[in-house]
Amino acid sequence: MSGVSVDALHRREGLKLQRFLLRMLGNPVDAADATQETYLRMIAALSRTHVEHPSALLFRIARNVALRTRNRHRLERCLFSDNGEVDLADAVDGLAVPERQVIARQELKRLALAIDELPPRCREVFLLSRFESIANGEIAIRLGISRNMVEKHLIKALLHCRARQSELF
Repeated sequence: MSGVSVDALHRREGLKLQRFLLRMLGNPVDAADATQETYLRMIAALSRTHVEHPSALLFRIARNVALRTRNRHRLERCLFSDNGEVDLADAVDGLAVPERQVIARQELKRLALAIDELPPRCREVFLLSRFESIANGEIAIRLGISRNMVEKHLIKALLHCRARQSELF
């Protein structure tokens, strides 16, 4: 888990978060539900990745939760209105999930660091194989090494990257 304590984050940002959600949703019950959902998503995010700016992510998640809640309420009003007309394009939540984007960016950063740690030849083989989709035989010819050596470099690179990713979770 990340070095960020959700309890400390809650103590530091809790009241501000509640006011923010109340302003966005206009209803204390919805704001309370959204607050809980926000912290649940934050805990999930922290369990998967290191977060550099936890307060910013917390409020980004909260905004996303509030927008989804508003969209859900709008859909419910459409579905249960007397006229029976539903415009699903208006009601469906098409927002990207910001917390997933943050996690993905940070995981990509960690992968790039792990690749940079590889010995030069191993890194070169890995990049040619995984990012340029060049076959092992072609890599061997290009680099003047055996196909067996290409495979050894790939295994070493993959094991290293996997180990670095698992160390950080």
